[in-house]
Amino acid sequence: MGYECWFQCVRGCPGRHSVFDIIYRCPTCGGLLEVEHDTAALAERPAGAWRDLFDGRTRTNEWPYGSGVWGKKEWVLPSLNDDHIVSMYEGHTNLFWAQRLGQAIGVEDLWVKLCGNSHTGSFKDLGMTVLVSVVRQMIAQGAPLRAVACASTGDTSAALAAYGAAAGIPTIVFLPRNKVSAAQLIQPIANGALVLSLDTDFDGCMALVKEITKDDTLYLANSMNSLRIEGQKTVGIEIVQQFDWQVPDWIILPVGNLGNISALGKGLLLMYELGLIDKLPKLAAAQAERANPFYLSYMDNFAEPQVVQAQETVASAIQIGNPVSYERAVKVMRRFESLVEQASEAEIADAAAHADLTGMYACPHTGVALAVLFKLVERGEIRPSDRVVVISTAHGLKFSQFKLAYHENNLPGIEAWRRNPPVELPADLGDVQRTIQRYLDRQGQQIAQGASSR
Repeated sequence: MGYECWFQCVRGCPGRHSVFDIIYRCPTCGGLLEVEHDTAALAERPAGAWRDLFDGRTRTNEWPYGSGVWGKKEWVLPSLNDDHIVSMYEGHTNLFWAQRLGQAIGVEDLWVKLCGNSHTGSFKDLGMTVLVSVVRQMIAQGAPLRAVACASTGDTSAALAAYGAAAGIPTIVFLPRNKVSAAQLIQPIANGALVLSLDTDFDGCMALVKEITKDDTLYLANSMNSLRIEGQKTVGIEIVQQFDWQVPDWIILPVGNLGNISALGKGLLLMYELGLIDKLPKLAAAQAERANPFYLSYMDNFAEPQVVQAQETVASAIQIGNPVSYERAVKVMRRFESLVEQASEAEIADAAAHADLTGMYACPHTGVALAVLFKLVERGEIRPSDRVVVISTAHGLKFSQFKLAYHENNLPGIEAWRRNPPVELPADLGDVQRTIQRYLDRQGQQIAQGASSR
């Protein structure tokens, strides 16, 4: 293709490193690395030609371009051999027009990017297809890699195990015991990973996997490895593409280890630099109040990174107190008109339940982003005419236990105002008819109240 990319220090240290080298940090300063592209070469193709190329590849059966990631291969990893790509045609997840929810809060142009409609049920597939494909090529070129390892709060382990199994590469996952959902736990087990359930939190798992992968035969798959970022950055490109290359006013997403906000910004900035778009959206990073280091740092104008002891939260996948991708995320936030906001446990649970009543099945992390959306609308920072996209990071089916506990009013410290438990009745026609009538009467009252409020 004639395009190149390489690892380079996020802090600007000189020196380039091959994306096929086993390296995670800058050897000069210890900072994180990021994948840099030869944008001068990419700019030789006009913006309109890039748009036409990407549109023409959408959902094609030509390998590997039917993938939402590999359809943009020139911008992701152009030097990768197609024969080594491990793909399940990830990406191309739908934008859901959240019409009823938007009407309820006063935002008519509200959309939800359903990244959970993917092979393993989360946006992590976008990054893992890139990382596992690179590992497959490294092994083919003689690298002595025996396995790929990650620490996870659930979704990363599922994606790594699935893509590793598809490639025939052994995988090892470090999970905090009793802090991931049953659905998340069974995914890597089913895909044949070595699952290490450890008596610690995510930050403890992360510390251990960083030590373990000092052995260069074990490759690190967490988002401090910027290969993941390259795949995940396509979500921002895909959102704009789905709006016929028009940029939304706001994008709101939940953040934990901060790889996703870093990736989102990276994709949007590349589009802007190459002239495919002429403006950037506002970004809102949403955190759970009980695991809020990025919010605390934002409140101090990112003067220094904050580290907290993350407390238990219903948004378990972002229960992270020491985010690895902090430097990358701050670099992105400073390029955008952006903010960080937090949400309480009650706000998270209620936001997810509110969304569900309008047709969604929101995971608790999407609930974090929705709760922040509600706050920004209430404060007037998001206007009724704004086009807003909320990124839903995972499928709600992974967190059905959370939803069951909500509707049983069994989440500690949370009053489930929108709970809807099953009604247990004898098999009696009269009881059934009276119960149905009461339900329909209530629904009629709610519809009338909604109409009058509008």
